[in-house]
Amino acid sequence: MTAAEQARRSESRYGRGPSSGAPSHARATSPSTQSSRRSGSRGGSRAAQPPSRSEGIDAYAARRRKKRRGFVLRTLLVTVLVALIGVGTAAAAYIIRINSSLTSGVSDELRQQLVAVEPQEPFYMLLLGVDKSQDRASEWGDSTSSFRSDTIILARIDPPAQKVTLVSIPRDTMVDMGSHGEQKINAAYSYGGAAYMVEVVSEFAGVDISHYAEIDFEQFTTIVDTIGGIEVTLPVDVVDEQYANINLSAGTHQIDGATALALCRSRHAYDAYGGGDFYRAANQRMVIAAIVKKVLQQDPLTMAGTVSELAESVITDFTVVDIVGLASQFQNLDVDNSIYSGQCPTISQYINSLWYEIPDEDAWREMMERVDAGESPYSDASQDFTAGIAGSIGGGTNISGESSSDSEGSTDEATFSGSVLVLNGTDTSGLASSVAAELESAGFSPYADNAGSTDHATTSVYYNGSGRSAALGVAQTLGVDEAGVAENTEGYSTSYDVVVVLGADQA
Repeated sequence: MTAAEQARRSESRYGRGPSSGAPSHARATSPSTQSSRRSGSRGGSRAAQPPSRSEGIDAYAARRRKKRRGFVLRTLLVTVLVALIGVGTAAAAYIIRINSSLTSGVSDELRQQLVAVEPQEPFYMLLLGVDKSQDRASEWGDSTSSFRSDTIILARIDPPAQKVTLVSIPRDTMVDMGSHGEQKINAAYSYGGAAYMVEVVSEFAGVDISHYAEIDFEQFTTIVDTIGGIEVTLPVDVVDEQYANINLSAGTHQIDGATALALCRSRHAYDAYGGGDFYRAANQRMVIAAIVKKVLQQDPLTMAGTVSELAESVITDFTVVDIVGLASQFQNLDVDNSIYSGQCPTISQYINSLWYEIPDEDAWREMMERVDAGESPYSDASQDFTAGIAGSIGGGTNISGESSSDSEGSTDEATFSGSVLVLNGTDTSGLASSVAAELESAGFSPYADNAGSTDHATTSVYYNGSGRSAALGVAQTLGVDEAGVAENTEGYSTSYDVVVVLGADQA
């Protein structure tokens, strides 16, 4: 089904009315299969596999070094914060106050749902936008059961690879909630708050969730205004004055908090295209990326102050040290090219007088397998029918392996520094160690180990994140053609700038 056919199908549901959602690409999923999908997940969603016998003591030592680096970073950040803010009880009180504000809404039940992850490993985080407006509280009450999560985004965070992936899950997605029956996924917040929401999304996506953040829509303006506004680019006019009080022309705009909130809420601006919720979700991901880009431009001290200002607007299990530490790891993030974006594929169905989004089981499983492997949610840009209509991150839908740096005529220059994992893919003993010594002489920081198999005929050079220039330097050092350099989408370690798999041509 083409994107145009999807849009036309959704028009019968939406027209210009207030309902939400849009069709997608294939068959509906069976809610009863969600548990089996979770148990079959791979990659960053589960605890790391034990090292093979060939890895031996070196693998254990490498893990110890990674853990030590994480500990040192956290210790350094605490020390810097204390030194800059003051000493003694005043500094401690400052940090405690911020942490108390950030985590005040984090229950013991929620913490029990969050799954710990090893330092420097990719992890998943659930981002929720919850409507706790005074109008809703006045009409329905201010208990958790009165609120629903209107925005649901599953984020995969990969610091070593310098990649972030944002996947929107439509609020009307049908899931099986056991004793509660088949419900829209955003009802989970009403039934059991954040803890149950994490449980339901984890089962639905088939991944473990390690962290949580919740934003009250009423406080969203504060977040954007605190960082001085954000820049967004809109492909088409966004006019929704009746419902969202927004009127923006196509083009690039510097917007304040109120306008950013209106952009994240507006769906009727896209009534002519059908499925306004999907275009709104794309705009929400764009706004999040714009906020991240603005925050990462700050120095650590300013960033700590920003976190202090935002503490009243966000509920999260992260402490101020966690946030500043994570942001520091992403200081060199190329937001325009290294944040992937997508949304759960569904098809609209009218059931018992209500519209639901029924997940396409096969397409959803394929998408999450790509995300779990560190790839973009979409394998092809044409799969994103919101592209060119809703806002996007960077120049558009980012597809792994298709960045401008990989295109013909690339102007990247080789550099000769960075961490390199050298894997021996042959049966020649000591090959990885000798090549590592050669790379060390050239200026790299190599680590030698064995590949999973010994039948590699040619040498391949893979890079993580922004490590392409270093990969080109490695290729030049070893006499590997540039055609043998590619982004690491093969499942090799993301803890290094470059991974080299040695073939028989190096033996």
